[in-house]
Amino acid sequence: MTDPRYGSWLQDDNTNGQPPGWDAPGGYPPPGPYPFPPPGYGAYPPGYVDPAAPYGRDRLTGEPLSEKSKLVAGLLQLMGLFGFVGFGRMYLGQVGYGVAQLVVGLVTCGIGAFVWGVVDAILIFSGSVRDSENRPLRDGT
Repeated sequence: MTDPRYGSWLQDDNTNGQPPGWDAPGGYPPPGPYPFPPPGYGAYPPGYVDPAAPYGRDRLTGEPLSEKSKLVAGLLQLMGLFGFVGFGRMYLGQVGYGVAQLVVGLVTCGIGAFVWGVVDAILIFSGSVRDSENRPLRDGT
């Protein structure tokens, strides 16, 4: 059907009212490839890195992440199972907590440090513990 105001494709039976070649749902063509930069500009710059948060930001709060890792801190804290107490907290920069765990381990013959170390490792893995600068720990190594 031809309509002088809209062209000949308005009610064409083959295209269901869409212009020829527009087969995508909604009547829009698929997007083309991303264009290259104009000559003389070179390649696109690398991804943006926030200088205030070089290790990224927390997904929920937007706070900058620590350079310390949950995995490393938690595994160091679990070394208390083998008699090495408080290293996870010392790694996080919380030397007072690490020394306190060491003293509790010596006073209680290791039982108090064992319990405190396991509970502390669970808290570290769950993300409840922060580093000495009060930043959330990052995932991974």
